[in-house]
Amino acid sequence: MRLRLCAFADEAAVELADQIQALQENNINLIELRNVGGKNIKDISEEEAKQYSEMLKENGIEVWAIGSPIGKIDIEGDFEKHLQDAKHIFKLAKIFGTDRIRIFSFFLKDYDKHENLALERLKILLAEAEQHGVRLFHENEKDIFGDAVERVLKLKNALPELGIVFDPANFIQCKEDIKDAISKLHGLTDYFHIKDIDKKTGEIVPAGYGDGEIESLVKGVERETVFTLEPHLTVFAGYANIDRSRLRTKFAFPGNKEAFDFAVLSFKQVLIKAGYQEKEGYWEK
Repeated sequence: MRLRLCAFADEAAVELADQIQALQENNINLIELRNVGGKNIKDISEEEAKQYSEMLKENGIEVWAIGSPIGKIDIEGDFEKHLQDAKHIFKLAKIFGTDRIRIFSFFLKDYDKHENLALERLKILLAEAEQHGVRLFHENEKDIFGDAVERVLKLKNALPELGIVFDPANFIQCKEDIKDAISKLHGLTDYFHIKDIDKKTGEIVPAGYGDGEIESLVKGVERETVFTLEPHLTVFAGYANIDRSRLRTKFAFPGNKEAFDFAVLSFKQVLIKAGYQEKEGYWEK
């Protein structure tokens, strides 16, 4: 069995050169792009994307996925403008050499009232993605339609072409039973985001220090897959634009780079405990 590590390197640094350095120092050669140079991915131009893509290639870093904000607007928000942003992101993905785009399923409060609208808008996004030759992967997030296990299953049943990203801390923040989530969704999950949390306090912690059953996620893998570190151990540039809540963390770090390094180390310790060894950029057992 082989696993690969990926990371949201914007949690380590703002500039791409520094993000690359953080990845290289931690022996990670995959990145999930979200913010570069203080800009969210949706605000990066095609010309900037070409320059960034060359930098990544020159340094042996592959773009695993685009960590987009698609679907992270109010369900009754300006969908036409959002669709234009999505089309731009789809073009950027091709420049970066990936066909994976992480998305969400819209902020809402009345799940029954807006279920059909959420599905309708996701269908439009999926159709547009197909035309651009890219794939969409839904992440469970607080206060969106797919924030609970049963609604993620609804999405997958209604939209089988929609991929699944599993974030354990987000499920716990939504009062979901994490063991039930793993039981029902692990086999349907395309790749994982690694973020852990203390269930009692609601504080974000390094992988293996909380109640996210991170080791169970690793041990349950039955095929080669990717774990993307999204540690959230410190507030980083762009955080306010991707999360509506105040970040509550248990550990203190001198800076973003130190927090990122410790997040990687902590998850690698989980992998070792689960029987994996690091070999030439992969983790095997």
